[in-house]
Amino acid sequence: MVRAICASYGNEPSTLIEILHDVFAAAGGISEAAMRSIADCLNLSRAEVYGVKSFYRDFARPTDRILVEICLGEACRACGAGALYDSVKPLLDAGGLARVEPVYCLGNCALSPAVAVDGVIHGRIPDADKVLRLVGGVGA
Repeated sequence: MVRAICASYGNEPSTLIEILHDVFAAAGGISEAAMRSIADCLNLSRAEVYGVKSFYRDFARPTDRILVEICLGEACRACGAGALYDSVKPLLDAGGLARVEPVYCLGNCALSPAVAVDGVIHGRIPDADKVLRLVGGVGA
């Protein structure tokens, strides 16, 4: 599968990111074996492939869990995002349903605090209950 994806891009090294996206989508992740195959097809070192894969955090996130990103930038923090993060992280991480990560700008400062759930940005999130509802009805 990996070799077919690389071939569809003409085994062109400049398409590495696109290939990583396609492999991630098809396999639900990028294994060490996949990175070796990509490096071989594109005539790159494994270190070059790993460097690009590890730089972009979207390639590292497990697809079986929802990703909740809570902005901890200045505007969001001033509107209570720190407390929101501290209350949401243990609830969702412990249940295994979602992974909670801090980010430092979602570009939604006017609607602080901002939260992204699997890439969809929501503003003026008042409390942990709202985040739980956004994740999928968990909690009140």
